[in-house]
Amino acid sequence: MLLLLLSLCVSAQDRITISGYVKEAGSQEQLPGVNVYVTNTPYGAVTNTYGFYSLTIPKSDSVTISYSFVGYEKAERRALLNRDLQINVLLSTITQLEEVTVSARRQEDYESRSAQMSQIEIPISQIKKIPAFFGEKDVLKVLQLMPGVQKGTEGQTGLYVRGGGPDQNLIILDDAVVYNANHLFGFFSIFNSDALRSVELTKGGFPARFGGRLSSVLEMNMKEGAKDKLHSEGGIGLISSRLTLEGPISKKSSFLVSGRRTYIDFFAKPLIAQQQKGDDSQVKPGYYFYDLNAKMNYDFGQKDKLYVSGYFGRDKFYANEKSSTSETRAGLDWGNATATLRWNHLLNQKLFVNTSFIFSNFNFGVSSYSKDDLDADEFSLRYDSRIRDLGIKTDFDFFPSTKHTIKFGAQATFHKFVPSALAIAGSFIDTPIERAVKAVNTLESGLYIEDTWQALDGLKMNAGFRLSSFQTETKNYVRPEPRFSAALRLARDFSFKASYAQMNQYVHLLSNTGLGLPTDLWVPTTDRIAPQQSKQVALGLAKDLEKPGITLTLEGYYKVMDNILNYREGSSFLSITGENANELTWEDNVTSGKGWSYGTEFLIQKKTGKFSGWIGYTLSWTKWQFPELNFGKTFFPRYDRRHDLSVVGIYELNKRITLSATWVYGTGNALTLPVSRFTGVTDNFYTNSSNGKTYTSWFGPRVNEYGEKNSFRAEAFHRMDVAIQFHKKKKRHERTWEFGIYNLYNRRNPFFYDISEDTTTSAGVSTTKSTLKRYSLFPFLPSFSYNFKF
Repeated sequence: MLLLLLSLCVSAQDRITISGYVKEAGSQEQLPGVNVYVTNTPYGAVTNTYGFYSLTIPKSDSVTISYSFVGYEKAERRALLNRDLQINVLLSTITQLEEVTVSARRQEDYESRSAQMSQIEIPISQIKKIPAFFGEKDVLKVLQLMPGVQKGTEGQTGLYVRGGGPDQNLIILDDAVVYNANHLFGFFSIFNSDALRSVELTKGGFPARFGGRLSSVLEMNMKEGAKDKLHSEGGIGLISSRLTLEGPISKKSSFLVSGRRTYIDFFAKPLIAQQQKGDDSQVKPGYYFYDLNAKMNYDFGQKDKLYVSGYFGRDKFYANEKSSTSETRAGLDWGNATATLRWNHLLNQKLFVNTSFIFSNFNFGVSSYSKDDLDADEFSLRYDSRIRDLGIKTDFDFFPSTKHTIKFGAQATFHKFVPSALAIAGSFIDTPIERAVKAVNTLESGLYIEDTWQALDGLKMNAGFRLSSFQTETKNYVRPEPRFSAALRLARDFSFKASYAQMNQYVHLLSNTGLGLPTDLWVPTTDRIAPQQSKQVALGLAKDLEKPGITLTLEGYYKVMDNILNYREGSSFLSITGENANELTWEDNVTSGKGWSYGTEFLIQKKTGKFSGWIGYTLSWTKWQFPELNFGKTFFPRYDRRHDLSVVGIYELNKRITLSATWVYGTGNALTLPVSRFTGVTDNFYTNSSNGKTYTSWFGPRVNEYGEKNSFRAEAFHRMDVAIQFHKKKKRHERTWEFGIYNLYNRRNPFFYDISEDTTTSAGVSTTKSTLKRYSLFPFLPSFSYNFKF
């Protein structure tokens, strides 16, 4: 850094710097990823997350600077280069429908010219056109349609990226980490697309500014709020409705508020409330979720901007029963809350800094209460699990020249884990049980620096280094994390890419189901439990076909994961019976192992024209090995998937009608099923006399015998979804009716398997046969929704 700064000082007199912000005309929303370049020269730059750019070029009489971004009209500015300049630009949206929705990611030169690989960028406008489950547009489910991102169980939003589990994804919303991103037990994500400005998933070749997870980084940024006038956007669907409001507070500030709530509980109550026959008891179950996004910003001028944003969401499931003699209440509730305060400051035309103060909280609870008036028996239970973060991070963007873009910074996060708090009381038990696992306070921090360097005309590299640390009560882990990625252009629109990344993960998710349910337990690295670590190398080819507007990428990767955690056989930390309540710890119930994942990913994507979409295919293998599982032998984890194929198509029939369809195929999950059953023998027996004969029977437990772990492969998964949208633009608003069908040809995809015993009688002889039965969840499901925008 010092040598680079000295060299810049020597040549500073021969160069000038042009910098500024690029915003959307009207709303004044800052635009990231805008391509800024000097016409007829090799000099160019790209705006950062906050729409800022800086371009240092040699002095000359005058130049023409061009600004281009997909979906916006190209802008040009003529400038005299006799001194440093600040040029702010407003880009207007293009009115032609086919040009507004042409790309699956922002325009940053060609894919073949970017040093970054293994990255997916999806515009919100495209997410809203893809068929969705119950018509609910979901960011995570669209990402599941991309190569390298495996789908979980039918309908679930969990992401399994290149052999990693759901906990190995760093999910960031406006710099705040989100720990549980699911509504409705995993069938919907918590992210309301109306409130989002950008979505970006990185699967490999991670830049040094990201850390803390092994498999992916999902970065999402909320809209800032329109500064021109009040806007509203919303929709009414089968299971939920949403509404977004954004507009100016003053000439320098604006706001955004976006809310969503399900009304499953209102519609389901008349259907599922049961009046039991023979008594006066009544059961009233219910479920609902809601989420709220809010953001406010203030523009102090060219050098300072302030943003405050937050997310608040909750799920609640309950089942209450009441009669004249008894009362029972039971429920589950879980929720996320995040808050971010960000300050942008422009130190000079080449140095931009963002400082964020971050709060994040996730909690899960189980409650139960029962009372019997007849004999005054009473019972109550409460189980809680929580994780809370307080963090600060500072990121610098330094633009020394057109050949270098340097990012460096630091961050620190104070974690507070409460893995379990259990309270049981009442007349059913002799003494109340109070069990609160001691809160664990930890500090996670990191320093990083990275440089995107245009070394040669045909060679672009991103080299970085991150130093992460994790402080427990008695031990401090310090881990270096080198990162590197490069693109070597073999032709004008064809390049070879390579990347290497080493990652460490200091928080872990313990799960018995693999479904991403709120009952999964977040725990920290401790003195006994080492951090997870991964090393990933990837190679690839990228080809841009300009005339038909097609991009092709082919990537191969190999990843090794160490110290991954899993429960020991038969263990679960969510034990609420009260037995050994003061002796159980989650560390005693887990085991550490290692994993391998390798494969090939292919993506062909058409970005322009009336017809757009992509075909993505993944061929991969994932293996785990734990000394205490499967007799120490390697095995396939549940979501190892050999083949994964997604086909997505969007066709703009005309300005009023949009057709879309998706088809997915995947190899079945790896499961563990018993290979035989038998009845054990016990000392307890009884004697029965019948027809002058005496029979003696021994009662024993029913025993399942299992083979190797996950040796059974479920049936393949495939499904087609279709949708049609009818648009109409009126004088003061736009409206869209959408009709969709989930699982068009009614494929009975397996959700789980069970072994049942069927008994048949022939000639007085009864025969019992064990049968493996497949249970499906979602058949052919039509849906409709109404969306509006003012």
